[in-house]
Parts: sequence; C-alpha cells; structure tokens
Amino acid sequence: MPRYFTKDHEWIDVDGDVGTVGISDYAQSQLGDITYVDLPAAGQWVKQGDAASVVDSVKAASDVYAPAGGEVTEANGALEGEPELVNTQAESGGWLYRIKLSDPAELDGLMDEAAYKAYVAGL
Repeated sequence: MPRYFTKDHEWIDVDGDVGTVGISDYAQSQLGDITYVDLPAAGQWVKQGDAASVVDSVKAASDVYAPAGGEVTEANGALEGEPELVNTQAESGGWLYRIKLSDPAELDGLMDEAAYKAYVAGL
C-alpha cells in the first residue's frame, strides 16, 4: 500500500481507490498533546488542499488539509474518546478519515516517504 506525504505534513495510504488520511509523526510532535480532533462526516466531499479536519492541541488548533480529493467514507471514531491516539499512533491507529478518491492523478504531486524525510530534515 503506497503512502504519500504533503508539505503540510499530512499522509495518505492508498489501497485501490480508497485513501486513509492522517498527520505525520513530525506534525504531531510539533503540535504537542492532542486534546480534540474535529473529523469530517461520512458523505462529505473534500477537494485536494481543502481544510478537511481540525486537530486541537495544548499549543494550537491546526487545520488538516486533504492530500487528495474525494468523498469521505469513514472517520476514525476511536479519536472521539481518545484524541491522544494521534500522538501515540500518528502514522497508524491515529488516522483521521478515509476517502474514495475522485482523481488518483492528484497523488502524483505528493512526496514518497524518502522525499518527505528529506523535506523534514531540511526544516
């Protein structure tokens, strides 16, 4: 399952035409302790680059931008009771939502893991 990253520190795992979206471990470390996650509703459409979610932390509220466009099919309900999963499992169980991709070609402009690591190292 390929994983792509954005310069805004979102990731998307792609399985067929479904993408699972979250924020990177780097992003969660910059935010500090996550206290609340505002998730998109199933059926909501997002465009690439749109603010699709908000992550609140002890430091700030931060928009999470859609790395690709499509229809939200599922939000991670576990985050409602345990928003700290974004801190402890940012790139696994702390995923935010899933979308059915409307245009898989949008993924072409994203970074693979090696490129993202190089990008973060330069920050």
